[in-house]
Amino acid sequence: MSKKDRIFIEIIVGLLLITGAVYFFIKPRRESVWLSGRADVDSGKRVVMGTFARVIGVAADSDTAKRSIEAALAEITRVDELMSDYKEDSEISEVNRDGFERAVKVSEPTYEVLQKAVEFSELTGGAFDVTVGALVDLWRSAEEMNSVPSDAELAEARSRVGYDKLILDSNEMTVRFAAEGMRLDLGGIAKGYAIDRAVEAMQTEGAMGGMIDIGGDIRCFGAPPEGKERWRIGLQDSRAVGGEVGQGQILMVLELTDAAVATSGDYQRFVVIGGQRYSHIIDAESGYSGGELTSVTIIAKGAIEADALATAVSVKGVEGGLALVEQRKEAEAILVTSAPEYELIKSSGAERFIE
Repeated sequence: MSKKDRIFIEIIVGLLLITGAVYFFIKPRRESVWLSGRADVDSGKRVVMGTFARVIGVAADSDTAKRSIEAALAEITRVDELMSDYKEDSEISEVNRDGFERAVKVSEPTYEVLQKAVEFSELTGGAFDVTVGALVDLWRSAEEMNSVPSDAELAEARSRVGYDKLILDSNEMTVRFAAEGMRLDLGGIAKGYAIDRAVEAMQTEGAMGGMIDIGGDIRCFGAPPEGKERWRIGLQDSRAVGGEVGQGQILMVLELTDAAVATSGDYQRFVVIGGQRYSHIIDAESGYSGGELTSVTIIAKGAIEADALATAVSVKGVEGGLALVEQRKEAEAILVTSAPEYELIKSSGAERFIE
């Protein structure tokens, strides 16, 4: 990286419910007009989906770029309102409350996400599973009690988990649970879906390029920022994290064109019980968190795939995770194993994205 580039680095600091640590590198100007007549506009940080979001719009003029940014943010907000389990009036909250008692009718976006979730569950052999909510709740309670869940508690929670227990009716657009006490947790897919929908919204408004970042999940498309040949994304070094995202060192810089990147890991979100750290990413089969990898970064064409695969690979570990990624034609992985080794491992085609 040149001295000039270093002067203009801006690191997106993700807080609250961040699942990854990837940063977008660009000159920190809110708006600029290129000599070619094109304009790039930066939304700055906006709080949405429990974290910070940022959108860069590249268009023929600043008004078009601004409209594309607002359209993207509106789409992200819409997805959050539909799918956040922290909002009592969201569709997902309604499903979680009433899904065992009755079939709950949902909107097209929510139904589409759940269909995609089932597809990724089948693809990953259940390593990705949005019905893992009962286990997530159990581990949160365990942290409050400072006591690891018992085998009986894990077994009981696991009986309420399983994508095969999620009943979708495409004709009626309804969702129902086959087991009482099931709960959906879209933390591993909703951000990716929101980003992909936001990209579509930007393109509809006339953007010729853009970048969308929601808490470290990023997708870039089309024309890059002024003076750049590609979009540049920095990955945080999970081995040197100082407590907050953005406080550690940069592991590497990725150069992307029309691609998405998502990172999952146990170094930012975890529970501590008896002095031991447990990842927030739960293996639905065992009931425990995966412990082989401290960081998983996935590069894929779409953000929803990058998001879901990052979770699945975290559960599967090095061997199973790499095997899964190598089966995906347009996906690559960059892995860091857990302490004390902190070994850096890359899938066969990942090197072409690294600066």
